Amino acid sequence: MNLSFDNVELLLFIAALVALLAKRLRLPYTVGLVFAGSILASMGLLEGYPFTKDLIFRALLPPLIFEAAFFIRWSDLRKNFAPVLTLATIGVIVSGGVVASAMALLGGWPWPVAFVFGSLIAATDPVSVIAMFKELKVEGRLRLLVESESLFNDGAAAVVFTLAVLVATGTTLTPSLAVKSLLQEVGGGILCGGLVAGASLFLAGRTDEHLIELSFTTVSAFGSFVLAEHFHCSGVLAVLVSGLMIGNLGSIGSITDAGREAVGAFWEFAAFVANSIVFLLIGVREHALGSDLLGHAGLIGLGIGASLIGRAISVYGVSALFGRSKHRISGMHQHVLVWGGLRGALSLALAIGLPETFPLREEVAAVAFGVVAFSVVVQGITMPFLIRRVPPELAET
Repeated sequence: MNLSFDNVELLLFIAALVALLAKRLRLPYTVGLVFAGSILASMGLLEGYPFTKDLIFRALLPPLIFEAAFFIRWSDLRKNFAPVLTLATIGVIVSGGVVASAMALLGGWPWPVAFVFGSLIAATDPVSVIAMFKELKVEGRLRLLVESESLFNDGAAAVVFTLAVLVATGTTLTPSLAVKSLLQEVGGGILCGGLVAGASLFLAGRTDEHLIELSFTTVSAFGSFVLAEHFHCSGVLAVLVSGLMIGNLGSIGSITDAGREAVGAFWEFAAFVANSIVFLLIGVREHALGSDLLGHAGLIGLGIGASLIGRAISVYGVSALFGRSKHRISGMHQHVLVWGGLRGALSLALAIGLPETFPLREEVAAVAFGVVAFSVVVQGITMPFLIRRVPPELAET
């Protein structure tokens, strides 16, 4: 079943009602959507709605990444680029290694399969993280650190995931192949995003019609992803670069003030729609996998524990590297980074997108969905309590 226009209308109507109810119940909006999706699926109302890798990657992820990157100021990001980049690279490798070791040594999975699972679950999902922090109205350095890391670490995770899948499916991984994959995924993604954004900014600068300017940003968001994926590069990095460029360079003579206001409002709404569909469909999928999740409860528990421990080791370890520098991350910010490292649609899309012949494919997908369910529901519900403990002076610094 494909997601038709009528389907989207129904999902958006449900999301609006859930948003109203969640606010009254003081329940995180994203958690409410997952519950609503599961309940409605059990009633047969949303049963059969698709949750595929193509839907997530091609339709829902680009607007979410682009909107988040569009509002990040490069001047703020530059000041924190060292810890963000370290968390998004070394942190992902460490976290994925911890998870893979646990699943291989304690879960009995073959090492290649364990490494694939570790790579797909290590990256914090920008869809979940950004939605949560917007809802909690978190600002300042804390929001920048969490959101930026979640955006950047997808590029590192994509590279590690690609290499891990190659090994698990029988490809001999040589140093030259590893370097080639790294350059293709990261370098190609950055190049595609820069080219599409540059062209969009150039064309937008030829008009003062804000609707035309808005059209070019839409082309940039989806076009950069499509171009990168066509050349087997990181689509996430391409959209990230595109959003950063248009958000920070658009005001320099390319996009008018009226155009920037229209662009900001449009992408906020687009992100709301995409978020709503993502979390409703996660709930629908969780209901469909109910018996499978119960059948793998032990492995899911192991995956949850390993994911939390791996995240803690990576965050606290990386933060220690900057403990005596100007990039020092406060203890409370570190706690939020650990518990706020939510997993979500990205991990699920990678899991269900594994080749049909991949060893233990269904088991890996079931455990991934279990870890994501815990992350979105348990960590999502408890995050507001942790955020409220952040002193006001730290929230803005």
